[in-house]
Amino acid sequence: MEGARGVGIDIGSTATKAIVMDAEGGITQRILIPTGYSSIDAARRAKEELLERGIDVDDPACSVVATGYGRIAVPYAVRCVTEITCHGKGASWLFGKDGTVIDVGGQDTKVISLRGGRVVKFAMNDKCAAGTGRFLEVMADRLGVSQEELSALAARGGNTSISSMCTVFAESEVISLVGQGEPRENIAFAIIESVVGRVAALAGQSVGAPFFLTGGLCDNGYVVERLGKAIGNPVETCTDARYAGAIGAALLATC
Repeated sequence: MEGARGVGIDIGSTATKAIVMDAEGGITQRILIPTGYSSIDAARRAKEELLERGIDVDDPACSVVATGYGRIAVPYAVRCVTEITCHGKGASWLFGKDGTVIDVGGQDTKVISLRGGRVVKFAMNDKCAAGTGRFLEVMADRLGVSQEELSALAARGGNTSISSMCTVFAESEVISLVGQGEPRENIAFAIIESVVGRVAALAGQSVGAPFFLTGGLCDNGYVVERLGKAIGNPVETCTDARYAGAIGAALLATC
């Protein structure tokens, strides 16, 4: 297992991420697989994928830290750490400065305030999926498009809103809008504005700018742009921000 110094496993509700860091603190492996129905199965598949890449998590020289909602399902982890701590540490490593981390996950949205590279405050929206990635997935399915297509449609839409705070009721609103003949572009716009509005409201409880987006939406340029407008500040992100939780876990695995 030459070159590996720490492994972070982040089992989320939608995707499982793994990061391997070398002795110099650089990322040598990135793994992204669907979590599926079972966190235990996702942990097993992540282990197999790592082994195929020459990383044996059973090697005593390999330290593994697990995070995410399925972290307790990783039997080969030396310890489990909360998503708040790992996303904060991973974001601090990625962006190199303090600020507010916004993680839009499949089941919840987390807003984490960082000072001196440490978490000083956090808030979560875990009572309803209306401000999460799962909401976008459900609504895209309802319109018969992918999430990428949903954003492309939204960029051409406007003048429509969704008021319901609950995913079930919001879906009913979407069905009504479709039945009324509202253009899909306008419905898509309303869907994304609904999400970014809820996330921005949660971010208002933070200590403020700069803002960093982590999680599965970091590659969605339209969502990043609209979120920044809703907050009133630009939102920074990068491709590796999707792995922020796993990066933080990998860093902790070296401690």
